[in-house]
Amino acid sequence: MGGETIAALDGVSFGIDRGEYVAIVGRSGSGKSTLMNVLGCLDQPTRGCYRLGGQDVQTLSDDALSQLRNRHIGFVFQNFQLLSRASALTNVALPLLYRGVSRREREARAREALERVRLGERVGHRPNELSGGQRQRVAIARALVGEPSLLLADEPCGNLDSATGDSIMELFAALNRAGNTIVLVTHEPDIASKCPRVIQISDGRIVSDGAPPDQSQEQRA
Repeated sequence: MGGETIAALDGVSFGIDRGEYVAIVGRSGSGKSTLMNVLGCLDQPTRGCYRLGGQDVQTLSDDALSQLRNRHIGFVFQNFQLLSRASALTNVALPLLYRGVSRREREARAREALERVRLGERVGHRPNELSGGQRQRVAIARALVGEPSLLLADEPCGNLDSATGDSIMELFAALNRAGNTIVLVTHEPDIASKCPRVIQISDGRIVSDGAPPDQSQEQRA
């Protein structure tokens, strides 16, 4: 910025094991969105190293990065990012289309993913025929359909009322118990506290990393 170098992320270093469920929490401008983009292979750091599944992603071409995102990362967005004129089934099956999967297999796997998020009876509904919570479940099913090694959720409860947000968090917990690795980015401490591990970020730096306060107290007791 002018003659000044501003580090969106400054000395951030941590690891996430397969099967973990982690929240990254911070205020607006803390650097959590930049960190989310790095984890999702949408941005690359100017210095340092990011390894996904042991592979240094900085060594990959743009095409290889696209393939990596499609096959290994599932994204869940605050605004759902669904095709408004397409059915839930079509929305969920879309990532498989880019892999060249046959139509029959795409639809079968999309139905299975919708069943996992308890929307099997809504396969033919369009987004405007679904509630906010149901739209987010469709978005989660779309993220899961490719069986990614990492599920990234960016403010997944931001546009939902508290009761619906709680149901989405319960769904994430169930998915994690089933073996999915989940990283959730949020500015809401209450949402982050529902995760077993919380990384708090401020001014581009990690200020804490561990169990949320209530869980830490339970473990000491």
